[in-house]
Amino acid sequence: MTIPATDRSPAPTRTKRVHRAWWVTAVVLAALVAAAGFRSSTGALLEPLESEFGWSRATTSGAVTANLVVYGLTAPFAAALMERFGIRRVVTGALLLVALGSGLTVVMTAAWQLWVLWGLAVGVGTGAMALVLGAVVANRWFVESRRGLVTGVFSAAGAAGQLVFLPGIAALATGPGWRWAAVVVTGAALLLVPLVALVVRDRPADLGLRPYGAEPGQALDEQPAQRRGTGEGPARAALRTLRESSRSRTFWILVGTFWICGWSTNGLIGTHFIPAAHDHGMPETTAAGLLALVGVFDLVGTIASGWLTDRVDPRMLLFGYYALRGLSLLFVPALLGPEIAPNLFIFIVFYGLDWVATVPPTIALCRRHFGVARSGVVFGWVFASHMVGAGVAASYAGWVRQGTGDYFTAWLTAGGLCLFAAMACLAVPGSPERGAWNAEGEQAEVAAVA
Repeated sequence: MTIPATDRSPAPTRTKRVHRAWWVTAVVLAALVAAAGFRSSTGALLEPLESEFGWSRATTSGAVTANLVVYGLTAPFAAALMERFGIRRVVTGALLLVALGSGLTVVMTAAWQLWVLWGLAVGVGTGAMALVLGAVVANRWFVESRRGLVTGVFSAAGAAGQLVFLPGIAALATGPGWRWAAVVVTGAALLLVPLVALVVRDRPADLGLRPYGAEPGQALDEQPAQRRGTGEGPARAALRTLRESSRSRTFWILVGTFWICGWSTNGLIGTHFIPAAHDHGMPETTAAGLLALVGVFDLVGTIASGWLTDRVDPRMLLFGYYALRGLSLLFVPALLGPEIAPNLFIFIVFYGLDWVATVPPTIALCRRHFGVARSGVVFGWVFASHMVGAGVAASYAGWVRQGTGDYFTAWLTAGGLCLFAAMACLAVPGSPERGAWNAEGEQAEVAAVA
């Protein structure tokens, strides 16, 4: 029997929907980019504030130093807050805090208010949206074989934030005035709040989904059970994780090497490259352009490092990154001059590719040795050491310049430290150490992750 043509209905077509993990990734990436822009905007506002209020450079730079330290030390506690209250609530609160801190600077009249608003409010707000946020999202929304690339994308957000926000902030500060720049930061933070509230969810299981890349038969939530309903506060959880992880040799290797990473990037190059180049006759605007170029190549290098982390032993990646970085720093004094020589340009390209390429493999080692459930808080402490190392290096290099008249010793010190870090990475065990955790099942969980 032939079915009439009018009775035939086309076969239903199935449209492939974009996994919610990618929408969450996009919104979190926007928050990370904005947070990096908010934090870096302070550097563009130093001179306008000094000009209007008559404050010294020690006063304004002290507020920025407080911002960096608070930013770094907030990270482990922010990770614990995310475990307790969820990603969406923490990020929303952080954005509101940044908006409050930046907005109130418009009406400030005293230096202590700058320290409170920049150092405390903006420091805590941006610290809660530091690289730890990307690590937590990657752990929850993606299976292990997909996390490296996503972590690399999140890690590149820092450079992207400076590229997106800093030129505009600087233009507003030198044009209409620094208050307009502060208002732009406030508005950008507030605009992200409803986007986070609508899109971000704490776990795929909250929507009946599996992590991206999971097999069809895999459980909705592959994460180990979280400590919920135990009454343990986020601060206590962060300190407990520090106490437990400090029993592991791997933890101290990661803390030490990331401390050196901060020393050789934000602390030395990020703070002193422009004045060091100026000492060799290079115009400050030219040196600033080279530093911006580092940020451009950082985007490529960090994403590529994330891709490699999914395929190569992260210990070997870290060895290569630190070793090459250390060797390159030893040659910087011979490369600087009044003009951009080809060798200096090569250094800028390489250093940009290597800038925070260490982040994805470091996060991967935190997952491998401390378990998915705790890796966010553990990396928070490791990241805090990065910012402390940056702060120490900024002061040390300034002292070297003041005492000797140049940065030669500072370059050699940083190069030697990076070579030491490279060798230390080879001492990281291939599997989690036994007995690194206390009772209540921690050790069994870590072993299972390996």
